[in-house]
Amino acid sequence: MEIILIAGHGSPKKGANNLEHVAKLLHNTIHPGCGDHCVRAAYLQFAQPDIMEAIKGCVKDGARKIIIHPYFLSSGMHVTTDIPAIIKEAGETFPGVELVYTEPLGIHGKLAQIVLERIQAASGMKPEDIEKKSFEIISDEIDLSDVPAERLPIIKRVIHSTADFEFKHSLVFYPDAVKAGIAAIKAGKDILTDIEMVRTGINKKLLSKWGGKVVCEIQQSAVSDQQSANKTRAEIGMESALKENHNIGIIAIGNAPTALLKTIEIFNSSPVTRHPSLVVGVPVGFVKALESKALLAEQTFPFITNLSRKGGTPVAVAIVNALLLMAGEE
Repeated sequence: MEIILIAGHGSPKKGANNLEHVAKLLHNTIHPGCGDHCVRAAYLQFAQPDIMEAIKGCVKDGARKIIIHPYFLSSGMHVTTDIPAIIKEAGETFPGVELVYTEPLGIHGKLAQIVLERIQAASGMKPEDIEKKSFEIISDEIDLSDVPAERLPIIKRVIHSTADFEFKHSLVFYPDAVKAGIAAIKAGKDILTDIEMVRTGINKKLLSKWGGKVVCEIQQSAVSDQQSANKTRAEIGMESALKENHNIGIIAIGNAPTALLKTIEIFNSSPVTRHPSLVVGVPVGFVKALESKALLAEQTFPFITNLSRKGGTPVAVAIVNALLLMAGEE
């Protein structure tokens, strides 16, 4: 078993001892989904665990190799003398364990980029500048050259909203989905959402240019599950809106799998049912979320979804707002 130990200085100020967050970020980067405690934090002084205690804990948990990284900017006395002395003592105490000591952070080009970002943040960047910079970072960190041009703005905005590059691969588009969504917006069609949070996040100023509005019926569906044959409020709201509003062009579902399942059921219940132009179905969760999206991905009407448990309001909002921006640019 191999364990990585991030070793920092430590501070008398308790709030400054946050190497555990760094360890967690590193763990999620190299071992996504891992439940083991294989990246840990330790401190030279002022905080616990100290480096020797951390090494003992790693050995106790079965580590046969421990990689110690000094979380310092330069090779000062702590890096060249103090920590190596602790590692030497640990090596004598645990001769059967391999101890690997790395270089400190040192001089690296990415550190200059971090300094620049801190300067820009302190200078008070405008919101549009922050967004532009975020999109530049996305383009630098992931290759999107193989993404079809009409889908690129949507995928980039979803990644921007979630900081999750997995959406490049998990988002699924019906062939004419983007075209259908933009056409619905330009035709002045309304956008129906499953919950108020999705409705709130959609850019109504961009939509109003074309005459459409964003609607959500969940507040009007104030009926208990027992009174509605075990239907959820989101499900009832979708059913009611689709029955009463004949100007719906886009359905955006970011929370409730039941709302997405009900939408698909309604669309398939009658061949003559007039369908909205596009269904954006990206509910999040562990119960029926992935199943509902997998079912949507099999439909023959325009849709945008993602085949994973991930999703939610930020994803639904990002997709719709990307379509609104694209409509305005055209």
